[in-house]
This record gives sequence, C-alpha cells and structure tokens, in this order.
Amino acid sequence: MPHLPRGYDLHSNDVVPAYLQWWAHENQGLSPLLVTLYDTWIFNGANWDTVPRIASWTPVDHFPAPPDVVAWSKRDNVTPIAMSRFGEEMLKDAGCADTLYVPHAIDTKVFRPVESFPARDGAMTGREFMGVDDSSGRRFVVGMVSANKGQVPNRKAFPEAFLAFGMFAKQHPDALLYVHTEAHGAMGGIDLPALAKACGINPEQIVFADPFVWRMGVPAHVLAACYTGMDVLLQPSMGEGFGIPLVEAQACGTPAITSSATASPELLGDGWTVEGQPWWDHAQKSWLMAPHVSSILERLVQAHARERGTSQQAIDFAAGYDADLVFDRYWRPAMEALA
Repeated sequence: MPHLPRGYDLHSNDVVPAYLQWWAHENQGLSPLLVTLYDTWIFNGANWDTVPRIASWTPVDHFPAPPDVVAWSKRDNVTPIAMSRFGEEMLKDAGCADTLYVPHAIDTKVFRPVESFPARDGAMTGREFMGVDDSSGRRFVVGMVSANKGQVPNRKAFPEAFLAFGMFAKQHPDALLYVHTEAHGAMGGIDLPALAKACGINPEQIVFADPFVWRMGVPAHVLAACYTGMDVLLQPSMGEGFGIPLVEAQACGTPAITSSATASPELLGDGWTVEGQPWWDHAQKSWLMAPHVSSILERLVQAHARERGTSQQAIDFAAGYDADLVFDRYWRPAMEALA
C-alpha cells in the first residue's frame, strides 16, 4: 500500500485530489473512490471538485454538527459516514439523508485483560510500566489516555480533570493519576506539569508517560496492560467524534468516567458520565460541553468506593466493537451502498 507524503498545506488540501488522479491513472479500469478519515471542516479549495466520489468517515464532536461539516457532507460528490450514532443523528438532522454509519473498532484479541507482558528482565505488569509505586498493592490508579492538543478549547478537558483529581487526591492519599500523552504541549496543547501544579496535585500522585517511549510508540499489548492496571479511565472530554480509549479500556475490564455529551455516552458499558454546560466554540460555530469539576469529583469518589477488579460488564460491552464484527456488520453494507 503506497504511503504518500503530506502536502505543503497543513491538511494536504493541495495534494490529496492529485494523488487520487495519480492512483486512477495507475489503476485504469477500476472506479476510483476517495475515502477520508479526517475532520472534514478543514477541507477546502477547488481541487476537491475534481474528485468524482468521496466517502468521508467523519467525526462529529459538537452539537449540532458544525456548519462546515454539514456543508462538506452535502456536496454532490460526498457520502458522509458517521463514526457514532450521535454523529449520524446530527448529520441527518442537518439534512444529510444519505449518511452511513460505521463505528471505529478495536482488536479484542489484543485489548483484553493483560496482567503482564514479556520484558527484558522478565515479565512486567502494566502498573510497573506506568511507573506506579505500588508496593502496598492498594494504589487507586486513575488513567488518562488523551491527545494533548489545543488550548482554547482544550477538548480533552485536562484542566477540569486535573482540578477534580487534585481535590480528590487530597482526600485519598492512595490515589495516583497516570497521564498517557505528550506532557508539555508540543502539539499545540498545554503544559500539563504546570497545570498539575496549579491544581494542587502532589507530585507523588501524578505520573506522565515516559516522553521517549511515548514518542517511539507504545505497543498495543503494552497499552492493554496499562489499561488493565488502571482502576478507572478518566475521559471527560468536551466533545468526542468517537473516543477509542473508552472502548479499549473497557475491553481490558476497566470502567470509565466520561462526558454525558456527544458520542461518549453511547460508548459507555460500565462506568459513570459527568454533567456539564454548553461551551460555544467560535471556530466551528457550534457547541461543546464543558464538564463540571464537581461532577468529575463525584464520579471519582464513586469509582474509588466501588469494589476493585476486572469488569466483565465492560468487556462484554466492548466486544460489540471488535474489528471483525464491525467489518461484517457495518463495513460490508457500507461498501455495498458506496458501490
């Protein structure tokens, strides 16, 4: 499968249509179809008019669907594919009647309860990999697996999550927050260690992913061990087009705390939702949800009070997003419709 370079334009608007023309020339006799997996509100330029058929597998993480997402989805040469039932509803409410639905998926042969994995000096648990000092075996580990991108809005709600955890940790010295992301805002995000300090989090109660290891790529089976080592996943995002870590964590038997807006509630099989209030995103001219710190704090308290251990309810729920099942149940009909 050829892997072609990005364009000079930040989002490759300048080269993608040309790449399709090149592919069509190299594969004469086949009917070309361009499938995008990207935010569609950034697509622009007359080049896209030269593409005969586009299927855009698109996230919708606002309510209602942002005007630019709707405008793209209504183009004559575009068929939108929603990746959540929420997104499907928002697009159809906006008049995109031909919207298809295919959710994201995970490999449940990889994302499953993993107590340990082979390492250079023998087996290593997920907690050991995360750097959790757990000699007592009773640390309550809260995990965040979210991209640190964007400042206003900070869509993954790091400020609200950190502030709530800071309050929670003062009353629960056994609590520890593991943050699996780039910590210093190199991708246009925020300085998370500075945020942790401002939220009063004890340095001994927060661990960030090793930057070199994170940059080089953590293998999926190691990430599964990390999920297994968490007591709860914390993902109270302001908006999600899907939210893959929610499903990954639950496939490993870990319940989650997530938002009560956009796609997040439909991905929760075991855990808690947090409340919030609408937050106007001027850039996309639609609404996100700012989670209430008090609601996150309440859910952390409830998670801490719950009996710890692997949640079979979460595992059973996540099985509905297994890649083979999603391919047969959703991709096959979608491809037939596109054909």
